[in-house]
Amino acid sequence: MTATSLHPGSILEETLGEIREILGSDLDSITVERVVIGIFFTGVKLSDGSGGLCFTPIKEIPEAVCCPSSARAMPYPGRFTGRSAAEFLRDLPRAPPLKKAVGIAILNALSESCWKRRPDYVRETGRDILDTVPLPGDGYVAVVGALVPVIRRLKARGKPFGILELDPRTLKPDELPYAVPRDEVDAAVQRADMLVITGTTLINNTLEPLLALARPGASIVVVGPTASMLPDAFFRRGVTMLGGDSVTRPDEVLDTIAEGGSGYHFFGKSAEKTTVCRSDAP
Repeated sequence: MTATSLHPGSILEETLGEIREILGSDLDSITVERVVIGIFFTGVKLSDGSGGLCFTPIKEIPEAVCCPSSARAMPYPGRFTGRSAAEFLRDLPRAPPLKKAVGIAILNALSESCWKRRPDYVRETGRDILDTVPLPGDGYVAVVGALVPVIRRLKARGKPFGILELDPRTLKPDELPYAVPRDEVDAAVQRADMLVITGTTLINNTLEPLLALARPGASIVVVGPTASMLPDAFFRRGVTMLGGDSVTRPDEVLDTIAEGGSGYHFFGKSAEKTTVCRSDAP
């Protein structure tokens, strides 16, 4: 695999390799202390005190209709505690949805541990990239996912933009006119001066194909708690800004999502939004 491979899941594979390089033998001793699979987010706390989050991919679990079939989607209920964190990272790109969500949350937690050991990139904390990222004055913007803050800003801008969303039910009536038909998605990505992509594309392995379609020089933002990992693999593929989160109080975050909480309930309290930019980004 080359350093800029764009096959689905390659970002997760490369990020894991970088984590292994940074943590070394310490990775082998890190275990899972707690796991919560909430309605909106899946969260973990590891034995080194780090915490991580991932979007819970409920809609990607077609078997989640009854207990016997759903049990196959997540084989470890009641048996997470004490397991090696590395165990959940094996063959991560091809893991079933719920197990993959736990694995990505662990990858994000381990990335948080890595940040403390490497000052290569400076993370800005406390601002929501969707509220503050500069939008092109007249350029075409393609938004992948129902990212409400940036969609609201684009509507106010009054210039053409498109929303690429697999489930139109997540869009409001006044957002539907901007929805890009599936047979026009590739063309919309290729023409975009700016792409704003939800980190949940890491779960369904669609991020790398989207990045492969992006035109050279396009501004590319990947955002969301799911994308709260080391940025190198993203930057090698043209991403210019990565917006994630840093879990500051893992137990409080897990308590919140266990009670059905979403980002509105923990950001600014037990987790902080983060932004890291590629060094040569405009």
